[in-house]
Amino acid sequence: MMSEKFDVIIIGAGAAGLMCAIEAGKRNKKVLIVEHTSKIAEKIRISGGGRCNFTNIYSNNENFLSNNNHFCKSAFSKYTQNDFIKLVKKHKIKFHEKKLGQLFCDNSAKDIIKMLITECENQKVEIKINTEVKSIIRKKNLYILETIDKKFVCSSLVIATGGLSIPKIGASDFGYKIANQFNLKITKLYPALVPLTFKNDILEFCKSLAGISIEASVKINKTIFNEGLIFTHRGISGPSILQISSYWKPDRTIEVNLLPQNSMDKTLKERRIKTPKQNISNVLSDFLPNKLAIAITSLLNTNQKIGEASNNTLNKISNFINKLNVLPTGTEGYKTAEVTLGGIDTNEINSATMECKKYSGLYFIGEVVDVTGHLGGHNFQWAWSSGYVAGQNV
Repeated sequence: MMSEKFDVIIIGAGAAGLMCAIEAGKRNKKVLIVEHTSKIAEKIRISGGGRCNFTNIYSNNENFLSNNNHFCKSAFSKYTQNDFIKLVKKHKIKFHEKKLGQLFCDNSAKDIIKMLITECENQKVEIKINTEVKSIIRKKNLYILETIDKKFVCSSLVIATGGLSIPKIGASDFGYKIANQFNLKITKLYPALVPLTFKNDILEFCKSLAGISIEASVKINKTIFNEGLIFTHRGISGPSILQISSYWKPDRTIEVNLLPQNSMDKTLKERRIKTPKQNISNVLSDFLPNKLAIAITSLLNTNQKIGEASNNTLNKISNFINKLNVLPTGTEGYKTAEVTLGGIDTNEINSATMECKKYSGLYFIGEVVDVTGHLGGHNFQWAWSSGYVAGQNV
């Protein structure tokens, strides 16, 4: 079988892999990217509703979950969101800021993909799609990759294969298999930034409201997110729920405040005096979507005139609205999760170079590492920063 030699081989043509290739190419390295699917950067293409939330102007280590929350500081100090924004501006890609510092393309996520491919071409990076790596062998500080028809040899091998999320676009456990092969520790893996699911009464309640969205506050212990919540046929979704899902574990309740800007206990007692003949559902409709107001009073069996309601009844309603404790039965899983929580243990990797501590020339970057960002462009920033750092050191 023929073999071809490169300085650097990167497995995975996603955000982190492309960024690493560009930086390695700038250092006159002969670089090959190997991608097992037929498309480059599919996760970029589908992100942000097709407009790619490519970074966040507030991104820092506080926006990430990891067994070592200081691990990503080094990469972020070397390549920041401002550095990536400069690259976007250089390619004259128009973008805008949405809430909470999220930056999106005005036109299409394909603009970011085109930018990265152009940069790769400028550095003479070779990209092979539809190429599955069958095996990897380490021999005398070289890595030998075997595909169906060819062997590739390199001194620096970068694993940028992403996580398990969204298998329909090619997500796989390849990176974790390589980690196992080299006896590297992997933290427990969970789907993250994912809708939550329910059973029984609360599921029927959510189903009846599918498609309705509100601004809510969701909380686990001291972790709180104040963003949109959407009811679905399987449970609840929306930005606040996706965010809190990264902190949720089975058998853990979540406290949901459906109306964080209003203390309903006080409001309902005031309205009992001011408008005693008004139905409770009508009172709630002044603050919540009408369908939600009716669903709450129906579920609690409290649709009566507010003037006839006891303190106990009003407390029951206000607690449901402001302090609803729910126990999800699960999540929608990797098929809809935006990222994978967990990954290659950061203790296995040098944070300054992204090189494996046990094996010289082996690097792990992006989502495959145990660094998981909040919703809003943070995971892409980790891809850019970790890819950049590896590219400087391969």
